[in-house]
Amino acid sequence: MPIISTSHSTVTSSSLSQRIAVAVGASLLGLCLVYFAGFSHIEAVHNAAHDTRHSAAFPCH
Repeated sequence: MPIISTSHSTVTSSSLSQRIAVAVGASLLGLCLVYFAGFSHIEAVHNAAHDTRHSAAFPCH
């Protein structure tokens, strides 16, 4: 999928392996954040993510 910059007329192409690496990295970061917020015993973290977890059907109790 080419990326077109609006300020320049250059087109940058990313390879499939680069896109897969970015997708895997983003997925791992997301899983780490969900794990931390979901199983944290810190009350401030729990309260900050409480409504979002329940709306996504993620158990926290």
